[in-house]
Amino acid sequence: MAVRTLNVNEDILSANDLLAGNLKKKFVDSKVYVMNLMSSPGAGKTTMILKIIEALSGKHKIGVIEGDIASDVDAQKIQQANIDVVQINTKGACHLDANMISRAAESLGLDGKSLLIIENVGNLVCPAEFNLGEDAKVMILSIPEGHDKPLKYPLMFTESKALILNKIDLLPYTDFNMDELKRTVTAMNPSIQIFPLSAKTGEGVNDFIDWLDRQISGK
Repeated sequence: MAVRTLNVNEDILSANDLLAGNLKKKFVDSKVYVMNLMSSPGAGKTTMILKIIEALSGKHKIGVIEGDIASDVDAQKIQQANIDVVQINTKGACHLDANMISRAAESLGLDGKSLLIIENVGNLVCPAEFNLGEDAKVMILSIPEGHDKPLKYPLMFTESKALILNKIDLLPYTDFNMDELKRTVTAMNPSIQIFPLSAKTGEGVNDFIDWLDRQISGK
């Protein structure tokens, strides 16, 4: 008798995609632009979210869903900026999925919001595989991580609509090759938008903010 093999990963992704389709419709009906923000731990997701809030909260009503394996440290920072926020603790899971986001969005409430930011779990592997009904996946790569990461984690770069290169203030102290990084990424994903910036110093941040504002207004 032949051994039966179950493709568990395929089944999981198919079920997730079904839920994500329902989420997408909900986001469209609510006229909210949804950004799925991904990166490795420490690349600057929360700092970038706070910059977005500072720049756009006077123009757009913003909500944030925070994803972490444990703790609500980042959610507390967002809450201090007077922004509606819901924390998801995955308790070991390395990514957020559509079911988690559906429950969090219901708890957060979408009425009147024009921007929903999902801060995914810090990880360069799993988050890009799971559709959350978002309008755009946006990835942050920090300069200290190196310009070779697109070759090691290609899906993150091919799935992202925009790439933030954070911590450019550290360029003089690294061997990061900006030209090589851009060549590699644009060969993988010709339509990707790349934004070199420093969330700490503010250099280049407005370029990304302006792009995001146009995406929100376009929806």
